[in-house]
Amino acid sequence: MAHNLDDITPELLLYAYTEGLFPMAESAESKKIYWFDPELRGQLSITGLHVPKRLQKTIRHYPYDIRINTDFAAVIKACGVSASYRPESWINKAIIDLYTQLHEMGFAHSVEAWDRDTGKLVGGVYGVALGGAFFGESMFHSATDASKVALVHLTARLWRQGYQIFDTQFVNEHLEQFGVYELPRAEYKAKLAEALKKPCVFYSDLASDGAGGSSSLAESPDDPSPETTTAPAELALVSDFLQSITQTSNTG
Repeated sequence: MAHNLDDITPELLLYAYTEGLFPMAESAESKKIYWFDPELRGQLSITGLHVPKRLQKTIRHYPYDIRINTDFAAVIKACGVSASYRPESWINKAIIDLYTQLHEMGFAHSVEAWDRDTGKLVGGVYGVALGGAFFGESMFHSATDASKVALVHLTARLWRQGYQIFDTQFVNEHLEQFGVYELPRAEYKAKLAEALKKPCVFYSDLASDGAGGSSSLAESPDDPSPETTTAPAELALVSDFLQSITQTSNTG
């Protein structure tokens, strides 16, 4: 099922997500968008993410400054030109514009890895948050492990905020190291329907107590402003998360 990109609105895009659909273009030059509803849907476990020991060690050394929503546009543009796990980008200008609008509306977010010496953006991941579901769209890196570190910090945030679904759409080799798995379409949509009922807040100040506030699907989206988080707060979150998944692994 295809649409001209000019016919897609942010509201239609949000509705598609609630129905289990997601969009992709054939290429960065394509003028059409295709809706996908695969028989098997890629997922990552939020409470049981597999993080290799080497990567855990890297994360605990806090190699990058992790920031939230400080340069969403740069992240999605970089994802459009840089990905080792796909031969051709599906992110074109219209897709960038649509998701930027979703970001401005408070539904799309970026988790970013910044080089601590140069101050440059070197990795990141972006996606859409609705209710208790997060739909991961794409990631990029230009420095060692930068996208992996960002992904773990993203999952730690989903864990802390009580999200139920971390949707990856498809399975690929890049995600296999994190324990990606597939759900049949009907099972995924049943879980999605339940997750959408849960008010979760993606954006919050980690230095404060609790998640704070609530967010319903189309009435009270998150604040899309750049989040100011201290390094100790971000470190404490990811440290607690890594400890949690290690305990889960040891008892599972």
